[in-house]
Amino acid sequence: MRPIFHPALEDIKPEAILYALSDPERVAIFAKLAGTACGGTCSALAYLGDRVIPKSSLSNHFKVLRESGLIRSERQGVEMRNQTRCAELDERFPGLVRAILTAYGQLPEQLKTG
Repeated sequence: MRPIFHPALEDIKPEAILYALSDPERVAIFAKLAGTACGGTCSALAYLGDRVIPKSSLSNHFKVLRESGLIRSERQGVEMRNQTRCAELDERFPGLVRAILTAYGQLPEQLKTG
């Protein structure tokens, strides 16, 4: 099985974060993920309102989020478990992720207080 690529914290670039969060669907996926304490599976995050994101699009969205350094993914059986790297990113780029999510009106309660 092919290993999952996660950039090291020092290799994460702000332009990669800005690109990843330039797509409203990725922002919605990331915000839902940031709003859960234990992360989520790809299939559980496929629903945006009354709309379902096709699996091929969803896979690409997760790849972009992961390769930009916004999330960490781990295989658990046949599912992929995803968690945000908000705490790490806030150390490296204080307030960046929060500001982007706020601009979209997607800031989860967990990030408002933290």
